Amino acid sequence: MGKGGGCVPSKKKLPDDQDHPNPDRDGPNLVQEQLPATNITTPLQNNDVQAIKKLKIFIVFYSMYGHVELLARRIKKGVDSIDGVEGVLYRVPETLPVEILEQMRVPQKGDDLPVISVDELVLADGLLFGFPTRFGSMAAQMKTFFDSTFPLWENQRLAGVPAGFFVSTGTQGGGQETTAWTAITQLAHHGMLYVPIGYTFGAGMFKMDSLRGGSPYGAGVFSGDGSREPSETELALAEHQGKYMAAIVKRFGHPSDSLK
Repeated sequence: MGKGGGCVPSKKKLPDDQDHPNPDRDGPNLVQEQLPATNITTPLQNNDVQAIKKLKIFIVFYSMYGHVELLARRIKKGVDSIDGVEGVLYRVPETLPVEILEQMRVPQKGDDLPVISVDELVLADGLLFGFPTRFGSMAAQMKTFFDSTFPLWENQRLAGVPAGFFVSTGTQGGGQETTAWTAITQLAHHGMLYVPIGYTFGAGMFKMDSLRGGSPYGAGVFSGDGSREPSETELALAEHQGKYMAAIVKRFGHPSDSLK
């Protein structure tokens, strides 16, 4: 240490067997003497350093009339707002014939989102499943997809992965809670970790001045006869679920890696 208080690098090479009384002070100066100035850089400035891999939350959904899809896209916005985490949208395969869908006046799906395969689930660090209700439980399309995950169950490939649900129902008493509640069995058999949102949305969970879907189990929307659009509160709750899930997954890191 010089008289002026600044740290002055020694021009003499220290003997290899000389102990440094304070490595935190002396170490960096010795390293800088051995490296050319052009090589002194931070990882973010070095183009050769590989970017840190983001954690992936797969948002896997079935949406017949578009309500669940609107929630899914807002959930992705919430996930993407958390640094180091990325939401990825996937559809599950349709099981109804085209003729039946036409009779039900179901809008055609866009081709901007991929249809997920069962094997791709193991690539996720977290999973959020969205689906409409059918008599208080998940729609057959999503149930068929879960049934097809037998090979993953057989080897417990999804054990330890955080997962949650978001739903759509036609009426207020149509299954906002039971649809998610009855789906928990799918996670239990796979050994996944169920992540509900509880009442973390705060005051928005208690307001009674407007119609709102959603519950402590996850985001939700009331579709009515299919023509009702999600309210801003329902969409805000979906975005909150995305943020909340991303924070949980980030805390876990890569939960399934140690179990594979």
